[in-house]
Amino acid sequence: MATTEPHSTSHTAEAALPDTLPLFVLPSILVLPRGRLPLNIFEPRYRAMVDDALGQGRMIGVIQQRVPQDESVRPSLYQVGCAGKIMTFSETEKGNYLISLQGVCRFVVAEELPLRQDYRVVRPDWSVYRDDLTETPHGVIERGRLFAALRNYFKMHGIMANWDVIQDTADEQLLISLSMTCPFAPWEHQALLESSSLADRARLLLTLIEMAALDQGEREIVRH
Repeated sequence: MATTEPHSTSHTAEAALPDTLPLFVLPSILVLPRGRLPLNIFEPRYRAMVDDALGQGRMIGVIQQRVPQDESVRPSLYQVGCAGKIMTFSETEKGNYLISLQGVCRFVVAEELPLRQDYRVVRPDWSVYRDDLTETPHGVIERGRLFAALRNYFKMHGIMANWDVIQDTADEQLLISLSMTCPFAPWEHQALLESSSLADRARLLLTLIEMAALDQGEREIVRH
């Protein structure tokens, strides 16, 4: 397997990591470093959050709540999220905000601060995930095995795919796209987010896809 020398951490990017971070709390959505996440913002508290973020570095933390069905004002959160930078912004005639976030760096919630205009704010600890600020080497995916599993998985979920594009996508970006877009359970998304390395995320993703196909096969056997 080909290897590359690790890149040094970008001091400019590291200096841009804020001391406090507004949170966009979602039940089953994640963004990964260098991934792009489109969002439709319609709740007043989150529109206020975007207004504030646009004037303060454009950074927002995306984090999952532990119980997707919890509709309380302050549901329990996972401890790890990912900060994204607002890259595009537009407003609809109805006042909704359409934004896209570029994933920058994961964080651990060190402390939750008082609500700000009804949205949640934390003090993030960036230390565990500072390597997110560097590009990672390619060559870690068992691509043949992954593509075989993906064909079954996409068929099972009725997902249409452009295989030429998939096969031409570099390893890291392919992992990012699949991890963010495949319909995994919240805990599975969280495990992918917290993977310590690109290789670990690749192994976990492959396991999740193969297990989903296996579970589906067992259910079909039971029905027959």
